[in-house]
Amino acid sequence: MTDPITDMLNQIRNAQAVKKTEVLISFSKLKNEITNILLQENFIGEVKKVAKRKNKVLKIALKYNNDLPAIEGAKRVSKPGQRIYSKSSELKKVRGGFGISIISTPKGLMTNVQARKAKLGGEVICEIW
Repeated sequence: MTDPITDMLNQIRNAQAVKKTEVLISFSKLKNEITNILLQENFIGEVKKVAKRKNKVLKIALKYNNDLPAIEGAKRVSKPGQRIYSKSSELKKVRGGFGISIISTPKGLMTNVQARKAKLGGEVICEIW
């Protein structure tokens, strides 16, 4: 696995496609930060850090609105082979403001709206809508 963030987004998307209520994802600090942002923005239900034998995993409760997944789509922007950086003034709205993009700034991970307010640029990790 070369890109754990893409793998995480794909696992969530695939689990929602078959209407699962929760998904288990291997733990990392970056994945935990991303899921916390998704939780704040009401894209997922609940996140728990669980010890499964020797490994830590994130247990993510998936959210549905009228039997449709809360996450309609997800796109990895900055990839391991090609990093994409953006200034705060160049951060764009995702799907006309209905989605978010997650930005890695010097002050930590935040959404594009928060980064624009704080006048911080950084690496554009992914877009969720």
